Amino acid sequence: MNSNHNSRVFPAFSASPRLRENFLCIIILFLMISCQTLPKVPDVFLEDARFVPLHSGASFYIFADVQQARSILQLLPIEELNNRQTAQMLDRTNFFTAALFPAESGRRFQLAAWGNYPRSQAGMAFSFDRGWQNRRSASGSSYWYSSANKLSIAITSKQAFVAASVTNEPADPFAVPGAEIPQGFNSFRQGSQGLPGSPLSCWMANPGPAIARIMNNAGLPLRFPVQQLFINLYNMEEQQYEALIRFQFENASQARGMASILNLAGSFISDTRIAMLLANPPVHNGANLDIRTARLNERELSLLLQMFSLY
Repeated sequence: MNSNHNSRVFPAFSASPRLRENFLCIIILFLMISCQTLPKVPDVFLEDARFVPLHSGASFYIFADVQQARSILQLLPIEELNNRQTAQMLDRTNFFTAALFPAESGRRFQLAAWGNYPRSQAGMAFSFDRGWQNRRSASGSSYWYSSANKLSIAITSKQAFVAASVTNEPADPFAVPGAEIPQGFNSFRQGSQGLPGSPLSCWMANPGPAIARIMNNAGLPLRFPVQQLFINLYNMEEQQYEALIRFQFENASQARGMASILNLAGSFISDTRIAMLLANPPVHNGANLDIRTARLNERELSLLLQMFSLY
């Protein structure tokens, strides 16, 4: 790009060397101040993380090693994950955590990501686009909001925060300290039942209604007192997946009793989705009950996610 073009786009570059130096200092100072206004967010991919920087009240909380989980991410019900701009962002992302909210909450989803981002380019793009307005978070941090897209975005060189709403009220992209990670979830996603760490893991905040619906559809109208539900998804081969599902009960007696019921039910249930879920005998471990699915293709994995209300 030649100097004449630079001077037309950025008039300061056609000024004196002293003015250009002052202009660059102002830009650098602005970027430094902007960085300081963002909240300090812990690295949730660490094994000892206690909180996820997302708001409470979501139906699902998702943890993803992005580069290993790209094929799985395409199946998630977040339409923004499949557009060109998001794909470019994912190319620069190492890890993200996301929350999917029920419609009545006024939110759609929230995301916190860690990677390497062209922060200065993004900030300049937002500044010159009238569709984006600079807003102040309840935490005192600033972010950009688009009323047309109902999206709130904040970005640094290492982190990005995104929130989408279903109403005209901007969704705050920051949540500090955020929602508490359930006990046992970190160790579960690091590997269990002979499987390694999962590229994509999630927990269901209120699993009772979904489990009751699944059991009713299978002809088993039983009370299923699950306190927590965790899911690990794995890429096994090209377009082949497996899921490890952990049901966490109040005590070992409940987990043992449910293992017996599911072992008996697996022999006469004709529903293909339930059969896919119960392809292997449940493994009882203390207050936990682990189920490892059969090998799944993309359609079957989508059916599994639908079954647990992830769609």
